[in-house]
Amino acid sequence: MAKLSLIQREEKREKLVAKYAKKYAELKATIDDQSKSEEERYAARLALQQLPRNAYPTRLRARCGITGRPRGTFRKFGLGRTKIRELAFRGDIPGVVKASW
Repeated sequence: MAKLSLIQREEKREKLVAKYAKKYAELKATIDDQSKSEEERYAARLALQQLPRNAYPTRLRARCGITGRPRGTFRKFGLGRTKIRELAFRGDIPGVVKASW
């Protein structure tokens, strides 16, 4: 089980990313738009730098929904590899069976 403070920190980051998502997308679009002048694009870069550090989506970490484990997390299930294994053996995940050939 991950420390509760780390899980809460990640939740705080998710809220910040959601809060600034629209502004972040607009600024990124302005920066990437070649039809805009260099001054506008530069101003957008400066505005992007003024956003809070934790408002960037790249700072999010995928964590297991049960244990909070940061590594070995499958996006499809939102769970860590160990919990997927346990739940699959119990038959709690529909469509997942142990491989045999």
